[in-house]
Amino acid sequence: MSQTFATPRVVREFRRDGTIVLRSAEPLGPHEDHLAQMLRRWAAATPEAVLVTDPGGGRVTYAEARRAADALAQAFLDRGLGPDRGVMVLSGNSIAHLLVTLGAYTAGVPVVPASVAYSALSADHHQLRAMAQLVRPGLVFADDGEAFGPALAAVAGNGAQVVTQRHGTAQTLDELAGTTATDDVERAYAAITTDAVAKVLFTSGSTGAPKGVVNTHAMLCANQQMLRQIWPFLADEPPVLVDWLPWSHTFGGNHNLHLVLANGGTLHIDDGKPAPALFGRTLAALRANAPTVYFNVPAGYGALVPALEADRELAAHVLSRLRMLFYAAAALPQALWDRLAVLVADVADHPVPMTSSWGTTETAPAVTSAHFGDGRCGCIGVPLPGDTVKLVPDGDKVEIRVAGPNVTPGYLHRPDLTARAFDDEGFYRSGDAVRFVDPAEPSRGLMFDGRIAEDFKLSTGTWVSVAAVRGALLSHAGVLADAVLAGHDRDEVTALAWLNPAEAAAGDPALRGRLAAALAAMNAGAGSSARVTRLLLCTDPPDLDAGEITDKGYINQRAVLDRRADLVARLQADRPGPEVIVADHEG
Repeated sequence: MSQTFATPRVVREFRRDGTIVLRSAEPLGPHEDHLAQMLRRWAAATPEAVLVTDPGGGRVTYAEARRAADALAQAFLDRGLGPDRGVMVLSGNSIAHLLVTLGAYTAGVPVVPASVAYSALSADHHQLRAMAQLVRPGLVFADDGEAFGPALAAVAGNGAQVVTQRHGTAQTLDELAGTTATDDVERAYAAITTDAVAKVLFTSGSTGAPKGVVNTHAMLCANQQMLRQIWPFLADEPPVLVDWLPWSHTFGGNHNLHLVLANGGTLHIDDGKPAPALFGRTLAALRANAPTVYFNVPAGYGALVPALEADRELAAHVLSRLRMLFYAAAALPQALWDRLAVLVADVADHPVPMTSSWGTTETAPAVTSAHFGDGRCGCIGVPLPGDTVKLVPDGDKVEIRVAGPNVTPGYLHRPDLTARAFDDEGFYRSGDAVRFVDPAEPSRGLMFDGRIAEDFKLSTGTWVSVAAVRGALLSHAGVLADAVLAGHDRDEVTALAWLNPAEAAAGDPALRGRLAAALAAMNAGAGSSARVTRLLLCTDPPDLDAGEITDKGYINQRAVLDRRADLVARLQADRPGPEVIVADHEG
């Protein structure tokens, strides 16, 4: 079996102002100029290999994808699309969505995938309208013209043409896919430059209004070469993914989808997600296809782990040919990490390391990776080949900043935001905090230390590290899907939280006692800034339109606290009501 991880080698530089600069000792190797080259390379080398399948039995080979991409590229060019007039996609992951994307890559036309949360779940589509006004697409695509009718109506205009796969009265994708490719496609393909815009991805809005992040072909191709160098097994084993992560987000749409495309792999589309009504589809997708690499967010593992613990046959199948388990996008609770380790030890017949990385929409996305077998929960690893990170002291925290070929040139039509996003040396300011696993040995990697802007002070002047306390709370409780901490200028930390339905039922009479005991265990021996004294369970989920939750499922702490000020007041009342769970020793 080929080596899973490359050996990390890190160069560290100390500066007089306390800044530390880290980079990989490995130079970045050569890579493609643009993403359409990846498709054509594998269509020539392995034409009958399967690129993508869907749960409905759909199946497309690399050769078929190449022919469809050329036809759609011609159709886009015929309709006046080009570098300044792109394709906006409103629906979720599907074979049709992928072919539209590949056609846009081939024609040099930017693709703008909008989150389904904004196009189907939003009540007023104000975010979607703002996106369309910024990018002014020449064509808007949705799989289902009926289901996405209100969203299509919200963004159609300014000459944008509407295309659907089904249930639409406008042009259908099948009609466009029947276009005969001409030399125009080859001329457009040859004209694609490395700095051409491949995508505009909108940030989640966790720290403000969504912004259109320019993703160039060079950024995305460089990032895939970085991953090839740290995961050498990809050269011998084309990856097989079973993946639900949305293509409107850089994790699913850049990191995972392009990993398949860059390495001649296969993507089995999982049409589920870690939500009670849809998670059964994820389990069905995993029963049908065993992945070689599995990517998910912590919420996804929160739903998956209990299911695999209860079905050891399914667990053995899922783990049967895995090279690694991977999480990103949020901190994984230690308790969940431990349960995964036990599951692997009990069921798998070979080592399956758990690993993670760190990056942002602005970095294509991966910047650091824990590409070593002895990682620990919360470790985001070391810089990838070609990237330089700068660790800048910021109060009690250290901000991580990035420079490299995978960093965005900026935000679409927002030079003001672009200027503020970079420091005077050209490093992207992430706003995320990190610390060393071992300050004496940088090759052991960095630990994620939360968002700098989220932390707050108690009335004593002591800083509360939201990421650390939230992680401890989720691990000790074991039944919470997420939590938000309150306590700015107060004497103690309290929390609003949501239950993980896979682990606990809201009506369980023992639940309150279990959570009170968990708070007591967490608080034992901890200082005031690391203790959560009270907990209140929210009955309604975070609201997307109100900005409480992002399209990726992240909690916007500030928005939740502002919108649910009445709940916070009940948490912090001198005499808490019966709905407030108090740590055992405080009851």
